[in-house]
Amino acid sequence: MTRYKVGIVGATGMVGQRFVSMLASHPWFEISVLAASSRSAGKTYEEAIAERWSMPTPMPGSVKNITVLDATAEIARIADSSDFVFSAVDMKKEEIRAFEEHLAKAECPVVSNNSACRSLPDVPMIIPEINPEHMGVIPFQRKRLGTSRGFIAVKSNCSIQSYVPALHPLKDKFGLKNVLVCTYQAISGAGKTFETWQEMVDNIIPHIGGEEKKSEAEPLTIWGKLLDGEIISDNSITITSQCVRVPVIDGHMAAIFASFTKKPDIAEVKNIWRNYSGLPQELSLPSAPKQFLHYFDEENRPQTRLDRELENGMAISLGRLREDSLFDLKFIGLSHNTIRGAAGGAILTAELLCAKGYI
Repeated sequence: MTRYKVGIVGATGMVGQRFVSMLASHPWFEISVLAASSRSAGKTYEEAIAERWSMPTPMPGSVKNITVLDATAEIARIADSSDFVFSAVDMKKEEIRAFEEHLAKAECPVVSNNSACRSLPDVPMIIPEINPEHMGVIPFQRKRLGTSRGFIAVKSNCSIQSYVPALHPLKDKFGLKNVLVCTYQAISGAGKTFETWQEMVDNIIPHIGGEEKKSEAEPLTIWGKLLDGEIISDNSITITSQCVRVPVIDGHMAAIFASFTKKPDIAEVKNIWRNYSGLPQELSLPSAPKQFLHYFDEENRPQTRLDRELENGMAISLGRLREDSLFDLKFIGLSHNTIRGAAGGAILTAELLCAKGYI
């Protein structure tokens, strides 16, 4: 079996640490490069992290003595040492786009956790169980960049993992029209812990910068079509959202309300969810959950502490499906924001890209 040398840029941040933790024992991927800002460059990974390791398991011994590279100053070295990289850098949006395109032009495929390139029509934004066909835009992107191997693929926003997967198998069958969603998002989504963000203890903050725009626009791109070398968003659906930061370590929850052209039957929806699977399950990719969508009949589920780790944090938990007086249906969704919503989702995307020959 092919083993891939993998770089992680932005390796010292919260998502970068999650990449390190999840890739340490990956059957296909071997960490070959860790890169971060100039502040960490030249130090071992253990020295660069110091007391900031935030994962629930200890730092893997295999990475402790890797010397951290300067992400922006050593692009050629990163590209030469990696079959592809995961990007979780923390810079201004325009700087991230320039950096990731520089890596791609160095013939290094980039699987990005960042939002900087998500709006580009030739950059696939992939939820592997939902829109794997969007990988077909990569040859057009390579033509624009002038590359033979290099490209950028992006993971979608962490919060939409809690509701887009549930709506997707209902969308075409029943004609999805309008969606109202309220998300209740964990502090790790801001790269924080309770120790570093005391303001969040016993508190709720009713605003997350830029999150509502992403929550409303990105699903329409996920549901879009590949046409003439571009991803064209599906603007036939209207989504409105409210995004709230809540005092939870990990796990984004969503309350979803949806209207359809044909009102779905509750029992049929549950059956559709329980039987839905995608290409990752068909290919038995290493990080793919065996059952993508889990529905709980208990009135008090899903719960963040009980269910965010379901199927190693890669499954979507659903519950409280019922009819609504204004919309057709309402229900609750939950996903692990730094696993399925960040590093794990990107790793599964990379597995799919490898399996289909793009990497």
